[in-house]
Amino acid sequence: MADHRGSVAIVGAGDFIGAAIARRFAAEGFHVHGGRRQGDKLDALRDEIAAAGGRFSRHSLDARSEEGIAAFLDAADADAPLELCIFNIGANVNFPLLETTERVFRKVWEMACYAGFLTGREAARRMLAHGGGSIFFTGATASLRGGSGYAAFASAKAGLRAAAQSMARELGPQNIHVAHLVIDAGVDTAWVRERIAEAKGADAEVAADSLVDPASIAEAYWQLHRQPRDAWTHELDLRPFAEHW
Repeated sequence: MADHRGSVAIVGAGDFIGAAIARRFAAEGFHVHGGRRQGDKLDALRDEIAAAGGRFSRHSLDARSEEGIAAFLDAADADAPLELCIFNIGANVNFPLLETTERVFRKVWEMACYAGFLTGREAARRMLAHGGGSIFFTGATASLRGGSGYAAFASAKAGLRAAAQSMARELGPQNIHVAHLVIDAGVDTAWVRERIAEAKGADAEVAADSLVDPASIAEAYWQLHRQPRDAWTHELDLRPFAEHW
């Protein structure tokens, strides 16, 4: 990429992966814009990044809204040319098939697949005007295979992966780097540790390096964005060395 620092937009700027990505790119001089359903939950992250000398703007965003995504990316693009857009919405739910309602299936698809399509399309429109950029999608194990209880989540994530592949083939020759990242592991968060405790007991020990640190994921995004275009990665698997796959 060019030496200048443009803006970075994160759709789904959650407390863990999204926040870690925001910190990493803000530390490199980018003006990071983060969007999530309740934007005020990003106030602490904004203040933390500002205290470290970085720039972060928070936005309340419904990623399923075409108008909302367009307005969010316009705001990022107005500060500096949009250089990187990351779609980071999870929507991970587990329901037995017969308990998966129409509403659940549709909502998960809207959040994890449809919203990704909107984000990629609108980011591309702005990047093409600037001559290039990067669009990255956060995927999961479910992007590659379905599992018991994951009919809604896996189908949405698989659809997102297919959309990302189509975008990569179409936009690559126009200098837009599109990549899909498969996070094939538990992410080291309080929620994940609570689920482990529920399954294995409160005293169960979590093996060292068996969960992936959000900061390590953010580092992968940073390295991906810095790749020269003669050797772009279009799909990247991330998992701890102890993960069985």
